[in-house]
Amino acid sequence: MSETVTVPTVRRAAAAAPVLGGPGLFTVLLAAALPLVDFFIVNVALPTMGTDLHAGEAVLELVVAGYGVAYAVLLVLGGRLGDLFGRRRLFLGGMAAFGLTSLACGLAPDAWSLVAARVAQGAAAAAMLPQVLATIQSATEGARRAKAMSLYGATAGLSMVAGQVLGGVLVAADIAGSGWRAVFLVNVPVVALGLVLAVRLVPETRSQHPEPVDGPGTALLAVSLLTLLAPLTEGRAAGWPLWTWLSLAAFPFAAAGFWLVERQADRAGRTPLVPPSLLRLASLRRGLVLIVPFSVGFSGFMFVIALALQQGAHLGPVPAGLALAPMAVVFLFVSLAGPRLMGRFGTRVIPAGSLVQGVGVLLIAAAVWRDWPQVSVAALLPGVAVAGAGQALQLPNVMRLVLSEVPAARAGVGGGVLVTTQQSGLALGVATLGTLFLTLAPHVGMREALVITLLAQLGGIVLTGALGLRLPKKVG
Repeated sequence: MSETVTVPTVRRAAAAAPVLGGPGLFTVLLAAALPLVDFFIVNVALPTMGTDLHAGEAVLELVVAGYGVAYAVLLVLGGRLGDLFGRRRLFLGGMAAFGLTSLACGLAPDAWSLVAARVAQGAAAAAMLPQVLATIQSATEGARRAKAMSLYGATAGLSMVAGQVLGGVLVAADIAGSGWRAVFLVNVPVVALGLVLAVRLVPETRSQHPEPVDGPGTALLAVSLLTLLAPLTEGRAAGWPLWTWLSLAAFPFAAAGFWLVERQADRAGRTPLVPPSLLRLASLRRGLVLIVPFSVGFSGFMFVIALALQQGAHLGPVPAGLALAPMAVVFLFVSLAGPRLMGRFGTRVIPAGSLVQGVGVLLIAAAVWRDWPQVSVAALLPGVAVAGAGQALQLPNVMRLVLSEVPAARAGVGGGVLVTTQQSGLALGVATLGTLFLTLAPHVGMREALVITLLAQLGGIVLTGALGLRLPKKVG
């Protein structure tokens, strides 16, 4: 009797389990690309924006920083809300909001309206993106999950490079006289397509035991990130006023307060915003530490190379964007080989990728030193391509590693922590390497400033490689 009851029950449960098929995976990866494309797409459009909107350097930095800070601050909260209310629901709502805020950016009448719309766009991205990782974790398993995570990492890296290339093409194309506005308006039809697909193809998933929102943890995480990112992104352009130093001084206290509150909640049996117990997973903890210097170097390079090629080498938006096209192409093909390489060599692939990326950055620095200011796209091609291969050996594989041991019930939290760490690193890269370059350029010249910045990035690559040697040997 017990068997006749149990077997159908098990079958019904199995049939009811959410499954993310191939078209559904395409849909969520399309959504994953949008926020990262938009972080980088503005880099080559900034000079045109400044001229059209009569905006100063400090306001233009807010166009980049406002999006990045709002995105980073709210990502973990977005993951928790998906666990609580349903990831598909948050995904659809976040995607719709991203489309509307992109439209607001494209129609902004002045610089401060653009800044406000960019902040709102970052918040929308924070609601949408954590649901992508959480859905993959909850609705796939085994080899399909490993492949989906590898494709997610490849999409993330490719989006960051393709965004800058696309930005240059759209600005130069000046579609219907839209100029820089096209870099935002292009999101609207993509979002409309994504919503139609998501309604039909993305399954609903949620945590079986959802926890309420961690109010104190959310507030303290927001304060911690703001006290660090806001002064670093705006300090140089604003002349380093007193508030920037006070903010930086407050950061360690805010971060310590956040950690104490989270640890106390974890010990009390509640699920905090960032559970310290989750960080006991060596794969997650060490992978997150590695992602920080990688992301800092990646975004800093992309920001600085866009400015240097346009303002120093006097390339237009299209050549400045297309200079990075080989990086995107090589990244795509090498990242597709990532799962096979990881299966054969384990995580040793990641420090090997750091070595390859370092060689690429040195080749770029040599081309800049030799040919500046007549440096051409052809002269940069070998270094850009080699660097792209090295990045492709690292980013997709590290992302897969970070979430490999996270339980499905905590998929939203794990995805939020991963993307917050990555996004914070991206924002730090623009703030630190961008500030270094812009500070040096007026004093030592554009060529020397760019080479010094590339060598600073190389230091970060060495650190990434050293951290890669400490990763678990195999991916779960």
